[in-house]
Amino acid sequence: MTELPAHWQDKIANAVVTFGDQSLMGMDPPPGGGHKPQGFMVSLELDSPAETERVYLGLREGGQITMPLNETFWSLSFAMLTDRFGTPWMLTCPRPGFKHPG
Repeated sequence: MTELPAHWQDKIANAVVTFGDQSLMGMDPPPGGGHKPQGFMVSLELDSPAETERVYLGLREGGQITMPLNETFWSLSFAMLTDRFGTPWMLTCPRPGFKHPG
């Protein structure tokens, strides 16, 4: 394996975050390749209100809440927030039997 240059020792070469049976992969971009996230949200559908709350509490630390964790007509628990790294998230635990339009 090739060693990373000294100025890359504090970077993340790759990371995997697992939520139940879902995985999200990420890494620090190479020099000149990083841009502030905009125009999207990472959406996670979780299995229970308790799991949704656990993920929400972790992501909100140092972040900004757009819509606090709450029940909605389509979801047992739903929230929108931006984490401390500037990534926007939408978390939902859908109501059993609810079908999204479209």
